[in-house]
Amino acid sequence: MSKKQSRPESAGRFAYEGLDRVIHEKARLSIVTSLATHPGGLLFNDLKDLCALTDGNLSRHLHILAEAGLIQIWKGFKDNRPQTMCVLTEEGRKRFIEYITVLENIVTDAVSAEKVAEEPKVTKGWSPA
Repeated sequence: MSKKQSRPESAGRFAYEGLDRVIHEKARLSIVTSLATHPGGLLFNDLKDLCALTDGNLSRHLHILAEAGLIQIWKGFKDNRPQTMCVLTEEGRKRFIEYITVLENIVTDAVSAEKVAEEPKVTKGWSPA
């Protein structure tokens, strides 16, 4: 995705419209990243440990991700104990890759800006706040 494709002419150069709000929240980014690195899915408790979330917090974020079509939640039993398996969907994987691409653009822009950083051009009468 080129910079022109990710940022329409009318948008600000650093607006980064491609940052998916559903994924961008810290806990949900942690969940999606964990599931992206475990294509076979993760059990609820394993995901909870990887993301350092409480049961209720993880449940709420999983519900949001499932409603957005990013994950599937499977319920089952093992040794007569209920189990919950979470798996990233194809749509979820696609949107995660798009999200990562936008983050890469942000890093590229920040590195480019660092290389050309200069003192602010202020006229007489201005001072740091």
